[in-house]
Parts: sequence; structure tokens; C-alpha cells
Amino acid sequence: MTEYRIGIDVGGTFTDVVGLKDGQLVRKKLRSTPHDFGEAISEGLTLLLEGADASGKNVREVIHGTTIVTNALIEKKGARTGLITTKGFRDILEIGRLRTPRLYDLTWRKPVPLVPRELRREVDERLTTEGDVFRELDEKSVHEAVEFLAQRGINSIAICLINSFANGNHETRVAEIIRESNPDMSLSISHEVLPEMREYERTSTTVVNAYVRPIVDTYISSMEKKLQEMGVDAPLQIMQSSGGTMSAATSREKPIFMVESGPAAGVMGCLHLGRKLGHKEIISFDMGGTTAKAGTIQDGGADYSSEYEVGGELHMGHHLLRGGGYMLRVPSIGIAEVGAGGGSILWIDDGGVLQVGPQSAGADPGPACYGAGGDLATITDANLALGYLNPEQLVGGELSIDPKAAKIAIEKHIAGPLKMDLTEAAYGAYLVANSRMIRAVRAVTSERGRNPAEFVMYAFGGGGPAHALSIAADLDITQVVIPPAPGLFSALGLLFTDVEHQYVQTLWRDVPDGIDPSEVNNTMQGMRQDALAMLDEEGFTEDQVKLLWQADMRYHGQQYELLVGIPSEALTSGDINDLVESFHSEHLRTFGYRSEEQVQLVNIRLSARGLPNEPRMPDHLALSDRLTAQKSRQAYFGPSEGWIETTIVGRAKLAEKPMEGPIIMEEYDATTVIPPGAKAHTDDWGNVIIERGR
Repeated sequence: MTEYRIGIDVGGTFTDVVGLKDGQLVRKKLRSTPHDFGEAISEGLTLLLEGADASGKNVREVIHGTTIVTNALIEKKGARTGLITTKGFRDILEIGRLRTPRLYDLTWRKPVPLVPRELRREVDERLTTEGDVFRELDEKSVHEAVEFLAQRGINSIAICLINSFANGNHETRVAEIIRESNPDMSLSISHEVLPEMREYERTSTTVVNAYVRPIVDTYISSMEKKLQEMGVDAPLQIMQSSGGTMSAATSREKPIFMVESGPAAGVMGCLHLGRKLGHKEIISFDMGGTTAKAGTIQDGGADYSSEYEVGGELHMGHHLLRGGGYMLRVPSIGIAEVGAGGGSILWIDDGGVLQVGPQSAGADPGPACYGAGGDLATITDANLALGYLNPEQLVGGELSIDPKAAKIAIEKHIAGPLKMDLTEAAYGAYLVANSRMIRAVRAVTSERGRNPAEFVMYAFGGGGPAHALSIAADLDITQVVIPPAPGLFSALGLLFTDVEHQYVQTLWRDVPDGIDPSEVNNTMQGMRQDALAMLDEEGFTEDQVKLLWQADMRYHGQQYELLVGIPSEALTSGDINDLVESFHSEHLRTFGYRSEEQVQLVNIRLSARGLPNEPRMPDHLALSDRLTAQKSRQAYFGPSEGWIETTIVGRAKLAEKPMEGPIIMEEYDATTVIPPGAKAHTDDWGNVIIERGR
């Protein structure tokens, strides 16, 4: 029986569905349905299977990346949540960290806590930092707190008691008391969610988990039901922020691990594709309909972060930009994100300066050129006015385009008020959008001590290939790769990823002199056993498991840590010394200096992956190339080049022979703009390799 592996990536503007079988790729791109994202998922999967002459019975697995958690936090549409904490720690969410993303802005205010103060209830108990009982749990105070919250319609509770990372017994008993009287209450227990020191980080992470857990549970249950109705009996896997997948059941328990699931899929796609092409230093550039994302692959591995913030005004993935969102202390691929997607709205600020985003026209009504009622100019409208996009249709003819509406919107909102001609206004918007996206690329490269010119750029997303060469020129990047199906590459990247589980355990010691290697080894052995047991339940034998060990380390007195790789599972004194030196080197690379201060080990982290018997990335990839009817059209390449009659080709044309720009490559899901002087060819896997020179 023919079996497809299905990847589904839901974005703010488009929903992408791909199916992979023996290297043959089938794909479907359609506008998202924000009122119920499941509608676009069901419609897209149905149309994809029908087009492949298949049914739900032909599906072997489904992997899903979604923005539901991020959306719930940004829009404040999570569950009505309560918090039970130790007496004296009720206000920890307000206190947070003494950091602000706007150092000199006296009007800036911290994000409003997800749990109002009246819904944060204290219980009488206390543990020491070693986990010993200093004050027994007063169960009467627990009953009073639970009754108070239940009377106010709370349907999700976060339990976070002081020092419970060292001893979870009190939290377990609180949970038992809640379940006795409220068996249907959704509970998030901090020593299960994040068994790690630091009360604010653990409390914030647990509260976020509680806030979105009922929403995610309903979403995942609805999706599983729809898949069953379609005859799909395959397991549903969810993409994690760290680049691996987890079961639907695990995602219901710990939805915090899926906050950046969509963007992470694109980076993992670049990682696996880079290994095939022999590229170890890669910038992943993903421009979708709402945002643009940048990440890095360094020395053949993804760049990870042990914490990040979500729900703020801007997610830039920078160690200095803290305090603007809700802290999540979970592993994630380092991604910088800006509000500059194809649907990002062009506007003029009070100073008369052209701006792009972060507001987006979204899927409904979308850019003005979609003809769905939107009359605001967007980046997509500007690209259309510049001749970069097909003036009649996109998505293989499934989306009609109205170039007149795009020009009217740009003239009315941008060119007219700024007293510019249409071309000048559209190209100005293109450059402003590029500058915002360059900021994201620099956030993951130059601001972390890396030179972007030393990387290869992989450009994808519906808008990425149209902007990539211009951005590469500004950053002195000489080579750009456009992968097959670039507009759906994140959905395709889902199919390259492995099952993964994350573990963390606090082990706060001075190193190298303040710790016995056997103490680290014993901690790691316990984490290893937990990981092997979990993956064994999912059908992976021990020889199919890959373990990645890392340590959170810092200088004494610092309030942040850096991730450092642990070389083995059986550490010696020499290995501990090497670990310290690795931290010094990473600190020098990240912050530009190293110190003679005491080094501290804070946490041990484990990423456990289950590896399938067959490679998840095929040796070849075949997909139909829908050629455009146009042979050429006028396109604008800036004041120095002006309007040029530009050849329009499909990917298959570049496979016949290398070509030199200006060229516009049109595909079902994306458009690639290759400027004058750049040279393009394809490789055996179907990637378009563009050399632009320095």
C-alpha cells in the first residue's frame, strides 16, 4: 500500500500541507482560517490526498507545526488560570527580572501577568534549597485556596512552590487535594514542567503552560477527531521549539514545548539539507505572510537557547532584550523574528517616515491585490508593483491577483502622502522591509560574534526567495540556496525531524573544584534512564536513541547562563576541566571577553532523540514544476538598473543549464528574484544555487 508522510504547517496567512512518499512530493497551499485553523487543515489535507489519488488509509504519520500557543499569548486568549504558591511569593510574576527592553522609555510597562493578583493564592509550607522540609504543608490552607479559585470559575491551575525543584512532594500533595474535589481541573505542576532552580523562571514557565494547556488540549483533540473522520489512523506528532517532535499526548501535558514549532521546522529542514549539501555554516531565512524569521546552523548543528520570551512586542532572540514578554525556560532553536512578512502593512509614522509592519493584513482580508476586501498596501502589493510577482495569479492559479488594486493602495497610502511616484514608493517599501529582516539576521549572527558573510543563506517561505538576494548583498553573503518547494519548506522540514524529549536537572556547583565527577555522572544516569524508558514506550530500542548532553554554565554573580556541550556520559576530572574551558571559549565568542571569575555549573540538560530505521530525508526529491505562461516581463531593480525586461523561468529550466540574472523563477508556492550579475543553477536534489559574488 502506498503510504504518505504528511507535514502540516499553519501560519497566520497560509496553511501548508505536504505529503512525501518514496521521494515524491505532493503539496497544497491555501489561505488560513483564523476563526478555526482546523478548517484549512482539513480542506488542505483532503485536496492533497484527492490530487494524489489517495485516501486517509494511505497516511503513515502526520507531523504538525502550529502557532496556536504564540497566538493565545499575544492575543491573551488563554484559559482562566489560577496560581497556588508558597506564602510570601504571591507577587513573583510582577517582580520578575530587573530587565527592560526599553532602557530609556519611562512610559514602558511590563506585560500584564497572565494570572491576576486575586487569583494567586498562597499556601503555608516551606522547603530548603536542598529539598528538606522547613515547614510542613498546611493542608487547610490548600483547601481554602482551591475553594476560592473554584468559586471564581478557574479551569486551569499552576502549582509552583518554593524550592520544589529539589523536592516535589508538597506540590504532589497539593495536586492530589485539587483532584479530590475538582477532578476535571487542568493542572500544571512546576517540578514536572520545569525541575529547575530560580523561582521567577519556573513560576512563569509553569503559568504559561497552565494558561495555554486547555486551549491546546481542545485544539489537538479537535484535530485528531478530524483526522479520524478522514480515515487517517496514523499517529499525530507535534513539532517542538527545540527541533524535534513529540506525541500529541505529550503536547497536551506540556504545550510550552511547542511555542516556536513552525519556525523551528524550517531551521531543521535547513540543518538536514545542509548535511546533504556539505554546508556547516547556514543562515536560515524564512519570510512568510506575517513575519520573517532568521536562525543559524553552526559547525553542522543548530544554535540552541535555554530560554526565551514570548508574547512581547518583538521576539529578537537576543541576550540583552529581556523583560518584554513572558519568560519560558525551555530549550528552543535560536530564532530572531520580526513583523515583516508578505502581508505586513505599509504605513507612514508621525514623522513622515515609511514603516513596514508589524501589523499584518493576515489571511482575511489579506493584501489589497488579493481582492478580498483589503485596501491597505502590503509588502506583497509592493513586490507586485515592482514586477516581481505574477500579475495574474499565484499558487499555481488558485489565487487570482489584482495588480490594479495593489497600485491604488500604494498610491493612496504611501506614494500620494509622501509625494513620490509609485515605483519609488514601492521600491522604498521593499528596502525598508529588507532592513527590518536584516536586523533579524544580524541578531543571530553579528550580535552574537559571527560574521554573516561566512555563512550560506537558505531562503524559503512564500516571500523569502523574492528578498533573499538583496539581503545577501547588504550582508556580503555570496551564496544563496533556494530549496525545492520553498514556500512550503517549513512543512517539508517537519518530515525530516526526529522524535525528541527534553530533560533538565539542577546541579548548582562551583567547577571544577566544588564538584565530584561522580555526582554529575549519577545525575546524568538518572536522566538517561528516564529518557530511555520514555522512548522505549514509543517503540525505540536503546540502539535507536541519540543523547545530546549540555550544561548551563555561568560566572559567579551572573544572572544568565550559556549552553555548553558535555563530551560524554562518564566524566572524569579532566573532562570537568575541559567543560570549564569550553565555557570560557563560548563566553568569549558570545560576549567578547573571558573572565577569571569562578565558573559555576547550574543545570544538566538532555535532549533524547529516537532515530527511525529508515532515513527521514529521502535521497532524492521529485515534484512537478508548474511552468508559467509568461516568458518575460518588466521588473525594477533599483535606481541604478531601472526597469529591465526580465526572463521568467521555472525550476526545471534552470536544471537544463545555468543562467545569469536578471531572472524571475516562478513556482507553485514562491517566486525567486535573481538580480543582474547573479548566476543560478540547480543541483541533483533540485536546489537552486545562486552565486552573487562579493
